Amino acid sequence: MNFHRYPNTFIGTVHIKVENLERSVEFYQSVIGLHILDKEERSAVMGAGTHPLLVIEEPKNVIPKQGRTTGLFHFAILLPTRADLGKKLRHLLEIDYPIGASDHLVSEALYLDDPDGNGIEIYADRPSSGWNWANQEVEMATKPLDAQSLLAEAGKEKWMGIPEGTIMGHIHLHVANLKDAKNFYGDGLGFNLVSRYPQALFMSTGGYHHHLGLNTWNGIGAPPPKDNSVGLKQFSLIFAGEKERGDAASRLKEIGAEVTEDYKVKDPSGNLIQLNVI
Repeated sequence: MNFHRYPNTFIGTVHIKVENLERSVEFYQSVIGLHILDKEERSAVMGAGTHPLLVIEEPKNVIPKQGRTTGLFHFAILLPTRADLGKKLRHLLEIDYPIGASDHLVSEALYLDDPDGNGIEIYADRPSSGWNWANQEVEMATKPLDAQSLLAEAGKEKWMGIPEGTIMGHIHLHVANLKDAKNFYGDGLGFNLVSRYPQALFMSTGGYHHHLGLNTWNGIGAPPPKDNSVGLKQFSLIFAGEKERGDAASRLKEIGAEVTEDYKVKDPSGNLIQLNVI
């Protein structure tokens, strides 16, 4: 997991909005396997071990998730090993929770939605030595997952919740315009384009297959959702140090983005980002 530490820039905590906090906390405990690290009347921090991954908030006057808007496509929880993913798959099959699954060549992934329709990916990376690169782009695909092989990898060990060492691997966003998003995350924040799909781009630092997914699958020019809508509130990016964060803030201002004194910035599609340091 060297792609999620110094000197790279990577995803930190993801903050989502839900309709019912208690229902969501129960889901993220029993189905996903996260632990409560802190809880207040309208919000909860959940993670793996003592490492926070997700903040859940129930806004006042919350409204259901709005379709055809920008925002969260999914956040992606990266498990330490393939065996962990096999145990997770078995758990989801045992509780009969609806899932999708794909082999992306660089990784193997499970997909599901929380009770409010927030998208979740749970995945394990294949060894980076086996990733195929050409012209600075990595080969990815969407192929059927070999579920039997994955379950066999897990052996007979039971799923005991999200293991320590689990991190937020990447985030995938609905955006309004791919060119604008590429300029913002590339020229502004320093991510490199590493792969493309129809109406989608994937970007990373340090040679990862992607820390960021960006797509216009909700429509080119899609509007941002209302502030009290279910969905993404914000996510954090982790920079290697104060200099790296300051340099990124300067580049963002040069391309016309507004960066607050506490290092918050919205991308051109209205997605809010907190710029943090390790």
